[in-house]
Amino acid sequence: MPEQPVPEIELLRAAYAAFNARDIDAALVLMTPNVSWPKAFKGGFVRTPEAVRAYWTEQWSEINPHVEPVAFHLEDDGRVLVEVHQVVRDLTGAVLADEHVGHYFTIKQGLIQAMEVCPLSSSGLGA
Repeated sequence: MPEQPVPEIELLRAAYAAFNARDIDAALVLMTPNVSWPKAFKGGFVRTPEAVRAYWTEQWSEINPHVEPVAFHLEDDGRVLVEVHQVVRDLTGAVLADEHVGHYFTIKQGLIQAMEVCPLSSSGLGA
């Protein structure tokens, strides 16, 4: 019997697809106006969709990340943990990182409110 679609997972699948396609506008409409997004390669957080746009634009001028969701876990606290396979290349195509990491998402009223990066090893997940 096929699983019923879960709105949060469908939302996150769309966000990853937009990110990997470099379709910033399609990704930003999936976020709340006060979204909190990690600057994974720089440290700290940005806090609005336009700040996410600026961060991604800068990031993509320096590196070429591809983040593929592998598994989705609905947490008891309402967040969604996404196990992702992340491959980061430099602009010449050389692999800088190839790893599995976790992304914790907080979703409010059908939009992404926050994302945090976490290691998977401590949670018992991962390849």
